[in-house]
Formats: sequence, C-alpha cells, structure tokens
Amino acid sequence: MKKARVIAFYLPQYYPIPENDEWWGKGFTEWVNVAKARPLFKGHYQPHIPADLGFYDLRMPEIREQQAQMAREAGIEGFCYWHYWFGDGRMLLERPFAEVLASGKPDFPFCLGWANESWSSRTWTNVKGKQSSSILMEQKYSQEDFKRHFEYVLPAFKDPRYIKVDNKPLFYIYYYQDIPDIRMFLDMWNQMAKQNGFDGIYFVARVSNISLKRVNSQGKKYYSPKIDLSNPGQYYNDALNMGFDAVNSVGWYRASVILGNRLGYLTSAFLSKFFNTGFLRKFDHEKIIENMYTPQDAQDNIFPTLLPNWDRSPRAGRQGVINYNATPQVFDKNIKLALDLVKDRPYEHRILFLRAWNEWGEGNHVEPDLKYGHGFLDALKNNLTE
Repeated sequence: MKKARVIAFYLPQYYPIPENDEWWGKGFTEWVNVAKARPLFKGHYQPHIPADLGFYDLRMPEIREQQAQMAREAGIEGFCYWHYWFGDGRMLLERPFAEVLASGKPDFPFCLGWANESWSSRTWTNVKGKQSSSILMEQKYSQEDFKRHFEYVLPAFKDPRYIKVDNKPLFYIYYYQDIPDIRMFLDMWNQMAKQNGFDGIYFVARVSNISLKRVNSQGKKYYSPKIDLSNPGQYYNDALNMGFDAVNSVGWYRASVILGNRLGYLTSAFLSKFFNTGFLRKFDHEKIIENMYTPQDAQDNIFPTLLPNWDRSPRAGRQGVINYNATPQVFDKNIKLALDLVKDRPYEHRILFLRAWNEWGEGNHVEPDLKYGHGFLDALKNNLTE
C-alpha cells in the first residue's frame, strides 16, 4: 500500500484531429507549442524537450503502455483522463481514452475529468494583440444532454479499472460553477448510477481557494467583488454545499497573491479576460509550494494538488504565469507537505491529484525531459513507498 492515492491528470492533446488542423494549422498538437517555446528571462527553463518517449503520438498503443508503466513504477495509482464533452454528443480528443477503454490496455486504473469549458481561439495558443478571443467549440448544457452524457460514460464506470471511492466511480468536474442547475445534474447522475449497481457517483470539484467565481445557495454563479485570504474554506464549502463529495483544492493562485499583491492578480486577470493581453508574472516555485496549502486542506474530503511546475509561456507567451526554480528537489518538498495533510485519513480518502502527468504546454509534467530525466518520477517513488 502506498502512502497516498495519487491520481495524475492526463492530457490527450498529442495527436492531430481535423478541428485542430482547421483552427491552428495542419498537424497541430501541443508539441507545436512545446517545441517553439523560448526563455523569456535569464535562467528561464524553456523549451522542455521530452526524453524517454520523445515527441510521441497518442494514437500509438505502445506509448500508452510505456506511460502506464512509468506511472506505476513511480507509485501513481491511475490517470484522470481529460474528457471534452461539449453537449449534444460533441466531443474532441476522445480517441486515446476510447481506445484504452475498448482494448482493455494498458491495465492501469483511470477515471474521467470533465474539462467543461468552451474552446476559444486562445485555448491552445496565444492570440496576438488585444483582439477578443472567438469561440471555436461552445460548451452547452441541457437536462437531456446530462442523460446522454451519463450513458456515454457508463461503460467506463463499469470497467474494472475505473477508480472508485466508497464504491462510487470518481468523476471530476473542472468548472462546476458553470453548470446550470448543478444540484439537478448531481442528483440525476447519482440516481442513474444507483440504477446501474453503484452507490452513486463520487463527484470531485476543482476549487481554487481564492476563487472570484462563486455559487450562491441556489446554485447560481456570481463573481465575488473581492479576494478573501482569511477564509479559504468558504470556497470549498461552495462546492460541498451543492452536493459534491469532495474538492480538489487548487492553491497556487492564492500563493501567488500572497507573494505578489492583490492588485496585480486582479489587473492581470482583467486584462487577460477582456483584452487578451497582460504582463509577465513570475514566481519562485519553492515559495509557491510553501504558501499553497491551508489548514482546511487537511479535511477528509479535501484532496490537495501536487504541482511539479507551472509555466504557461509555451501557450501564452508573456501573458502566461511562470514559476521558476521548479526542480525535483522542490517537488520532493511539495510531496512531503501534501502527504502530511492526508496521513491521518482512511486510505480510501487519502487522495492527491497530480497536476499533471503530461501538460507539457504548461511546463507542467512529470514525464522525463532532457534536463531532469526521471527526477520528478523518482521524487514520487521515494515518497510514496511505505
């Protein structure tokens, strides 16, 4: 038994699809952003070049097997595959997981994370200038579509590899505040799960502990007029009060406010959202880690995040937040802090989410690269083994 159940987010954006060909050029994948990244200041580590697996193509089952083997050896319990369901049966990047499900390989645990947001002209690449981004694929919701969505994922829930908590398939939602009638959605899926032999769905919401996006007691989204650092638990309770079983806590935005200032955070968010511009913001990753967690993260139903790095410059250029000094040694410190938060829980709830396995376009990966090799995987292995 490992010291914790580490679930790693898995990005399927490493093979060409017709939509990406149309929107960003023939053959576009995340590797295009990764390869063209350049340092933006002295000591900035870019580009990140993959080592063991190279610039892989996820249509190859051999790559998926090698990824699972590396993750297993590092003590990772399973992958949380990002799942792009836009409504009305429209999906993107579904092929890798569909093949994993159909083939039964790799024999490695998994769950699904619903990346429920519209794709815009700056989803994967930075749009130059101050023009507003345009919607390429809109995220839509309806009661009928909630049912259709459940029927699509049900075969995955029934797969013996699917990660469960309390006999419930774990289903992760990225922007729960955007789902209208969120309580109705959760109730519907729980009822349908019970009709299919489960005790319900184990719903996990992604929640930033300084989120400006909130939900009221009726489940309606609104925007908070201020950042409150004094009570991070209030943001977790927003989701728990809606009916979520647990929260995946996101703490690096709060840490950046502590290290920087509130005005800088708000100004950058405003410029990015409304004018598609901004200014370079960089932070010492070790200091981010030291300020990322709160006492509330020790609650039984709060699942902290492991963050090996954060650098969105391959996608966003100078508009992306960059953490420097993100080394395996700092990640080792991160793991120890997170393990201390969950050590006294029942093992079933001793869950940590790793952000991420292969988000190379955010400089955010534990897959081996030319600079650090297996350093991040070794840090996991050394800390997770009893």
